[in-house]
Amino acid sequence: MPRRRQVTARQERLGIELRKLRETAGLKAREAATLVGSDSAQMSQMESGTAGVSEERVRSLAAHYACTDAELTQALVAMATDRTRGWWEEYRGLLPMSFLDLAELEYHSTYRLDVEFLHIPGLFQTEDYARTVFSYRVPELPADGLELRVRHRMERKAIIEGTTPAPYEAVIHEAALRIKVGGRTCSRAQLTRVLEFSEAEHITVRVIPFALDDFAGATNAMMYAGGAVPKLDTAVRDSPHGAAFIDSEAQLGAFRTLFRKVEAVSLDPEQSRDLIHRLAKEL
Repeated sequence: MPRRRQVTARQERLGIELRKLRETAGLKAREAATLVGSDSAQMSQMESGTAGVSEERVRSLAAHYACTDAELTQALVAMATDRTRGWWEEYRGLLPMSFLDLAELEYHSTYRLDVEFLHIPGLFQTEDYARTVFSYRVPELPADGLELRVRHRMERKAIIEGTTPAPYEAVIHEAALRIKVGGRTCSRAQLTRVLEFSEAEHITVRVIPFALDDFAGATNAMMYAGGAVPKLDTAVRDSPHGAAFIDSEAQLGAFRTLFRKVEAVSLDPEQSRDLIHRLAKEL
């Protein structure tokens, strides 16, 4: 297959998982290449995502690597053969690749977990709220760039508003609910929107109140997307150069533990709605 000019995070993840299987099997790249009638250069391209991998080759590699996890193998086959061109493709060349990668990750996710301390989670944001958040970017965005980001954020809501929405759980610190992003009117509308989302059966909203004793927090925001199998879960952290996708099992385990610890000290959904409703009335 020809080399790709631009590699998506999903394509790169497939290569990473194939490399993990090879290393677990104790094989060098050239040894694995020989087993499937390839060479070291092509193996490197497959493991970096710069070259596609056929279903037959994925299954052959899994067999040579003695992978007994049939569900993982099938999930990797699905990644290799996926030809989805989602709504995010219209932003190719208009927004940084990290925006497209995030939308594609969400599209394929089986569930979502978010922790936010200073802002309302992106999937809950109103247009006015999102526009205000993006307007604080330095250097300042041109008007068309700002509106592209707002529109992209609104379209991402398809994963929780569509016909087959993914389960979504958000833990929000009271600070994020109280900060008046865009002023009182914007903030009131935003809190109302959060309350509306919290009534959906597939959405759980929990609030960490200021009154909580001995809370050390989780240092910063966290997003966690469930994969087709747990080994394909992904955590996302903001970085100075865009979203950073995390795939190591150790770090994913740490993120899951951290989320459950934060979840455990937050208010239950009903208490959380009561607090959000009270804050909206105070505005």
